Amino acid sequence: MCKNSVALAALTHALAVTLRGKARVNSISPGWIDTDYKEYEGADAVQQPAGRVGNPLDIANMVLFLCSDKAGFITGENICIDGGMTRQMIYHGDHGWTLTKMQ
Repeated sequence: MCKNSVALAALTHALAVTLRGKARVNSISPGWIDTDYKEYEGADAVQQPAGRVGNPLDIANMVLFLCSDKAGFITGENICIDGGMTRQMIYHGDHGWTLTKMQ
């Protein structure tokens, strides 16, 4: 689960159950989203399991999907959009950790 999103996930679940049959309720927990569309290089980019930093379109596309009929069976979910960083659990430079490329 994305950092600091336990309360958001609980609220999302509770609202989905409360509003069942009336509305689908989902939430999005974004990770590092660069709103300037800057191209990152080095550790800032490659440390991301997705290979890049997120941008607003990554979030907007999920919102559009969740609002569509294609997501009609999805409710009560908190969707983490962070390029996989939550699974990595550490950032380049944290606690002296340095990213090195695996061979």
